[in-house]
Amino acid sequence: MVIENTKTVRRRPAEAPSFDAVDRKLLGLLATDATLSYAELGRALNLSPPAVHERVKRLKRDGVIKATVAALDGRKLGKPILAFIHVNTTGWGKSQEMLDLAQLPDVEEIHTVTGDTCVMLKVRTQDAQALEDLLRVIYDIPGVQGTRSYIVLSSHLERGALPAD
Repeated sequence: MVIENTKTVRRRPAEAPSFDAVDRKLLGLLATDATLSYAELGRALNLSPPAVHERVKRLKRDGVIKATVAALDGRKLGKPILAFIHVNTTGWGKSQEMLDLAQLPDVEEIHTVTGDTCVMLKVRTQDAQALEDLLRVIYDIPGVQGTRSYIVLSSHLERGALPAD
């Protein structure tokens, strides 16, 4: 009699949606300018606007396109301080309190990471005092041992993921 261990967690590898060279070019165009019309995209791809619309619908349905958003200029919005905060915690850093930082308007991104820190935040604040106030909120989270903040002097490239060629 063979006894099988059923208490292990098996994760299926995420299935990558299939897409062709036209989809990749479409994604590249949308990543650069999501305001392009289906007609403009169709001209660039040698497709009809309805064919482009169907491809976009499929890519959204498959989760390849997660959202269509506007890229905002933090400086012009009164938030010129862009910083990355590395947070060291006891134990696993992905606590509900840490994830609740997403509710704060100054927090743009939250990542659990490998390496010498547990969590990395991308934040944008109006001034150094607002950054200090945010750090105070982070230090009030149970398990936070320390932070390292990196203030961006200038940005040369900011973009989302691009499709592989």
